Amino acid sequence: MSINWKHNRKILIGITGGIAAYKIPHLVRLITKAECESEIIMTRMSENFVTPMTLETLSGRPVWRDEDFDSRIPHIKLSQWADVFVIAPCTANTLAKFAHGISDNLLTSAFTASTCPVVVFPAMNEHMYDNPSTRENLRILSERGVHVAEPSIGELACGDSGKGRMPEPEEIMHEIFRALCVHDMAGKHVLVTAGPTHEYIDPVRYISNPSTGKMGVSMARSAWYRGADVRVIAGPVEIDSYGLEVIHVKSADDMLEAVKSNLEWSDCIIKAAAVGDYRAKEINEHKIKRGDTNTITIELVQNPDISAEVGRLKRKNQILVGFAAETDDIESNARMKLERKNLDYILANDVLSANSGFASDTNTLRLIPRDESKHEKIFSGLKNDIAFDVWSEIIAD
Repeated sequence: MSINWKHNRKILIGITGGIAAYKIPHLVRLITKAECESEIIMTRMSENFVTPMTLETLSGRPVWRDEDFDSRIPHIKLSQWADVFVIAPCTANTLAKFAHGISDNLLTSAFTASTCPVVVFPAMNEHMYDNPSTRENLRILSERGVHVAEPSIGELACGDSGKGRMPEPEEIMHEIFRALCVHDMAGKHVLVTAGPTHEYIDPVRYISNPSTGKMGVSMARSAWYRGADVRVIAGPVEIDSYGLEVIHVKSADDMLEAVKSNLEWSDCIIKAAAVGDYRAKEINEHKIKRGDTNTITIELVQNPDISAEVGRLKRKNQILVGFAAETDDIESNARMKLERKNLDYILANDVLSANSGFASDTNTLRLIPRDESKHEKIFSGLKNDIAFDVWSEIIAD
């Protein structure tokens, strides 16, 4: 699948009468920004929370309403047009109709006629969500192949706090992309390290690097889109963790222990973190004060080489992928790491190149396989798109 797998896709949105409908205009903006098309079906009750004119303005298309349910049979045409059908928010009432085949309006009729992937976002009071009837309806839909997204936990419209909030539009986009993907990594366990490490020299200062974890999270997210169970061991950096199990660490020693604890679980390990090579031999107990001299000396010692340790411990059927962020002799340095650390693949890049390396949304990576019968590949573009294509190469074996 090319890197345009998530662009130019057709997304049908169904909106029911829940207050979370106010989030849908932002969702439509995100769909447009992702270079996808959207068509929107509104129930009568949903118009109490968001206006058709707002959605028509943002989508650039007329909104479909119950009064459009005529000889043009829009429920059939829309369901055939869509690559994915998203119902957000989905009230308990509409959920019950879906589960029991009631097709009494345009939205429920389009649902009944749909053959594309369907993602439902229940949004309601926590007691309504936990009601046995609602739980049974959710079970029925799940068994029929409808993907039911878990509601978020937080403050609800009624003033209660609990499980029943609709996810934010950015999180809904993740579910849309996951629904659009072939789940060719279903059943796989993927472990990814991401971000920098902090090697402290005193309680308030540390040695680190500019890594933001974007490449590692892109690898994790693409694997999750393709159906894998994903754990991310993240250094001290903010990441979008939706759908991912995240283990937070600070130092290289912390990361090594976390990786070793998860090795047995893992089928594939992606070592994308920018781990500090050195740490202070001794960490000052108190903040180092400015003295009378112009210089201070800090003795550094090597950190453990996590990739090499994993390479030593990995099972025969595990795949280990490393990264080489280099400033010179890119390919030769990467190949030495590939052999020394017993990696199956290494992804090398020049961090001094424009639009590449730390903090950038784009990258250029050379994928070098250990198996000499396989060819090297060069990937360039957005990190999210690169990650998807890298996985296509890795899982092709």
